[in-house]
Amino acid sequence: MNIKITGKELKATDSIREYVERKIERLEKYFGEDIEVMATIKTEGNEQVAELHVTAAGETFRAVTAHRDLYASIDKDIDILEGQIRKMKTKKEKQNMSDSIKLKETLNSDKPQNEIENEIIKTIYYSIKPMAPEDAKLELEGKPKNNFLAFINIETGKVNVIYRLKDSKNFGLVEPEA
Repeated sequence: MNIKITGKELKATDSIREYVERKIERLEKYFGEDIEVMATIKTEGNEQVAELHVTAAGETFRAVTAHRDLYASIDKDIDILEGQIRKMKTKKEKQNMSDSIKLKETLNSDKPQNEIENEIIKTIYYSIKPMAPEDAKLELEGKPKNNFLAFINIETGKVNVIYRLKDSKNFGLVEPEA
């Protein structure tokens, strides 16, 4: 752990140095000993300002707070930094988890499986009702998950299929020729 404390218009005493070191130890649980800290303390009006820059694991975190008490300002900075670090760690863990899931899916899809090709592997049964093409369109509009509907055209007595086009606004109709 490397800590550098700079005082502007305010002297960085040994007690302030010890206090900053003791508080920075809270951040070690996230990165271990590999932390570089730059602390700047100064006075602005009636308030004591503490600014902490923490660099660890290639990431930089920064917090600046002002308070009447310098120690309270340092405490608040540590809380802010800890929140930033936790947020970054959580974000990276989620990213790594999703990346590992994608990698696992890719590996599973690369494995040659006993794939069935050129065979009918699923059959769905449903009833076909006699109706006009306009009624079939209305019924298909009422079922947004369905992409097509087979029906008996009451005008021709033949089986027709109405289907939703890719634009999701229009429909197509399949009729037998003879």
